[in-house]
Amino acid sequence: MLDIIEIRNGEKVKGTFSSTEMLSRLASLRFLLEQNKLDAIVFTSIQNINYYSDFLYCSFGRPYALVVTADRSVTISANIDGGQPYRRSLGDNLIYTDWQQDNYYKAIASLLPGVRKVGIESDHLTLRAQQKFVHTLPGASFIDISDEVMKKRMVKSEEEIALIKHGARIADIGGAACVEAIAANVPEYEVALASNTAMTRAIAETFPHVELRDTWTWFQSGLNTDGAHNSLTTRRIQSGDILSLNCFPMIAGYYTALERTLFLDHCSDEHLRIWEINCEVHKKGLELIRPGVRCCDIATELNEIYQQYGLLENRTFGYGHSFGVLSHYYGREAGLELREDITTVLEPGMVVSMEPMLMIPEGLPGAGGYREHDILVVNEEGAENITKFAFGPEHNIISKG
Repeated sequence: MLDIIEIRNGEKVKGTFSSTEMLSRLASLRFLLEQNKLDAIVFTSIQNINYYSDFLYCSFGRPYALVVTADRSVTISANIDGGQPYRRSLGDNLIYTDWQQDNYYKAIASLLPGVRKVGIESDHLTLRAQQKFVHTLPGASFIDISDEVMKKRMVKSEEEIALIKHGARIADIGGAACVEAIAANVPEYEVALASNTAMTRAIAETFPHVELRDTWTWFQSGLNTDGAHNSLTTRRIQSGDILSLNCFPMIAGYYTALERTLFLDHCSDEHLRIWEINCEVHKKGLELIRPGVRCCDIATELNEIYQQYGLLENRTFGYGHSFGVLSHYYGREAGLELREDITTVLEPGMVVSMEPMLMIPEGLPGAGGYREHDILVVNEEGAENITKFAFGPEHNIISKG
């Protein structure tokens, strides 16, 4: 049985982006190779393999890679995937089989004979994997390039921004489907199913050439709203419930989101007061996102509003984050988050969210989680808000009487 094979089964499919776009990304990466005197870069993360090859791998316990040199880019995939990685990759594809232990590392070694200096993603590789890299490429030194390539991904191209705008539009479609499905005694998962169906169909209509995968909705009610990433449950919605709508259409590995606070039929005076405070912070945050502003300064100014109302301790996370090749299990661009400890300066081409959240513990007046979420594209003049779904009490007290 062979350790390494090639399967060119079928023709290359239409890429998510143009060849000009993808070759431009590789050219920028090869400049990084030259700057750091690297013989190669070996990517292992979902986000960077996707960004530089247009192939979004499904690990299922197996490792994957993209090897980039001055004149070649090759994805390395598992035999279980057949010819799909070849069809969806920009460059070449090499397959390792399961017949021998560590054939994955043999495939990498076969592409890099005699290398002396290799870029890797230290933030993604486990200690064990890094040790195997050392054994696989004896005599080579390894340089962490994860931060540098993250910074490259933080500024989006025109084609990326166009895709993200479609994602925001489709998230709004998911939100409308959620509202349509909300009613007393309907379980959370049924609302989410309606949203997922609407978004998947919209993606298929807009991007018939991409894979349809990973789109999801978190719809939370009552106590379940206390966490931003709480999963679906079978809890049934009741009149007066605080609700949290979270729609996430995924297009070729690119994440977009719509998040809104809602109530069914009515809300208490204290719920309304806290909701309006969070909306005040949200509106101010939308105004603050513009080129030349530091992420930390946005967070500091918004903290002051919460502080005035005695609610700063009820804030649960930062005010926003970057978009792009991202999901709930890969791709965080940690250098572009609206938090007190991030000094990155916003610039045109960056795409960020504004998403303030308050959480009032169960048993207290106004209990629940409150969150609004818009996506903004930073430009030369300021920022374009590409989320169109309305927010606030005047729009999102849902009556189904």
